[in-house]
Amino acid sequence: MSATPETSPSAPPAPGPDHPGAASANPQSPQSNGTADSAAAGLLDAGDWPAGVHAAFTSRRGGLSKAPFDDWNLGDHVGDCPQAVAGNRALLHQRLGTRPVFLRQVHGVEVLELQPDSPDGLEADACWTAQPGLACTVMVADCLPLLLCAADGASVAAVHAGWRGLLGVGGRGVLEALCEQWPAARTDSQRAGLRVWLGPCIGPQAFEVGAEVMRAYTESDPAAASAFKPLPISGGQSGQGRPSAQGGKWLADLPRLARLRLAGLGISQIAGNDGSLGWCSVTQSSRFFSHRRDAARLGSTGRMAASIWLD
Repeated sequence: MSATPETSPSAPPAPGPDHPGAASANPQSPQSNGTADSAAAGLLDAGDWPAGVHAAFTSRRGGLSKAPFDDWNLGDHVGDCPQAVAGNRALLHQRLGTRPVFLRQVHGVEVLELQPDSPDGLEADACWTAQPGLACTVMVADCLPLLLCAADGASVAAVHAGWRGLLGVGGRGVLEALCEQWPAARTDSQRAGLRVWLGPCIGPQAFEVGAEVMRAYTESDPAAASAFKPLPISGGQSGQGRPSAQGGKWLADLPRLARLRLAGLGISQIAGNDGSLGWCSVTQSSRFFSHRRDAARLGSTGRMAASIWLD
């Protein structure tokens, strides 16, 4: 399947079912890749890529699982029926037309090179390959998926970035680790030519974090303060007339934090999630799984996948 939408990139998508007026306001909101077959299969557009490079993001629709994993859950670690998960993964393989390689993600900075014999379940939060017929794949249900392509289209990569993995230790998070280990991203000139797509994740209107998270980011990069807003207390103002954080809580903009990290690495060709409502896994409940929204209420939830591969 091609990842290029039939509609013009500037054309707004159809209004979303969860917030009908909001999705149409953002021309880049995730949408079907433009074909009836892919829409029925639950595959969403995942960026515009060079010839020979393809990508897709799965919605929660088009699979075999029962509630609360209804119905295209790809996670084998969330308590879903193993037979349903196996069937859902087989459907993804069929719909992509290539083999997705699933990682065991641990919110870390480990990076793997995928080879034709790479099995599922290797521990890492990022992967890259120059091999055709293998889809670099990460699973998410609030964390941010990033798909990347080398300037010459000869290799691709996928990253799972929650706030811990993105932050890392001492300024070295999963993106920095990828750039160290992926041959297509080691030099300044290589990184300047990379293309990156950010997928759906928990949005800045829903991502509550503690003050320690805000401090950890701003200590390593003062510019990261722009990605945090205080969660207003009742009444909305502190005694000094400024917004105050409720119980030390903040609203974090994960896509912006990722964009800042990418910019720090010299990567500027970034598309996809801009933090607007249509990209939010929490608010778009009919399209996306959300651990934060559903785990406490329903006991668990499913996982979506972002995949990128070469012909």
